[in-house]
Amino acid sequence: MSELKSTERFSDRVEDYVRYRPDYPPALLDWLHRAHGVTPSWSVVDVGAGTGISSKMFLDGGHRVTAVEPNAAMRGAAQRWLGHYTGFHAIDGTATDTGLPDAHADLVSVAQAFHWFEPAATRAEFRRILRPDGLAAIYWNSRRLYGTPFLEGYEKLLLEYGTDYTSVAERYADEDFMRDWFGEGYRGTAHFDHEQQLDFDQVRGRLMSSSYAPKPGHTNHEPMIAALRDLFDACAQEGRVGFDYDTRVYVGRFG
Repeated sequence: MSELKSTERFSDRVEDYVRYRPDYPPALLDWLHRAHGVTPSWSVVDVGAGTGISSKMFLDGGHRVTAVEPNAAMRGAAQRWLGHYTGFHAIDGTATDTGLPDAHADLVSVAQAFHWFEPAATRAEFRRILRPDGLAAIYWNSRRLYGTPFLEGYEKLLLEYGTDYTSVAERYADEDFMRDWFGEGYRGTAHFDHEQQLDFDQVRGRLMSSSYAPKPGHTNHEPMIAALRDLFDACAQEGRVGFDYDTRVYVGRFG
């Protein structure tokens, strides 16, 4: 799927994305600071910033952030949410054409959007916009597929009712890919536990924030929501279920 087409996948899911997608564990930013010498003085370019979830992590850590996001609806949501931060700026751009000057950033950040990017052209653009000794941090939350009845049932639900779930799920990179992508500049990886505790309305919103979840009017939508209700009722403890994630981060440089 081309990057251009992928930029529009979430236009009609922005509100669910803002309200129900997970943030990132504080340990991730702590690791970048402690293990890789990143400091709050470093300027961050957050590429594919979406509604600003990843940008907020850096803003709260004291960084100045330029959010690069091609989807106007998502970029607007980020501006409404984060516009009160004096260090925040959002621009229209893509991973292969950010529109930023050479050597502009100390750190390039990419979260969930990385799997939509064209790898070679993205690497070239990141190398251009980073200062020579700057870093790139690529990270995402991977929903755990096993370990609890809810997680296993949710995966079966997506496989049965999702529109193009399998092709999207298979796009996420593994460690071998990331090592190759960074090449000699690869500096390391870390994994962190992360979790959301969600009631039914939140689980439904979390599901509908996904681009492969059929929208109302699709033949799979009502059966999917009914199956989700049954799964939730069977698994909930005190009205909530756990959405468990492995948060993975890869760091390197291109200079």
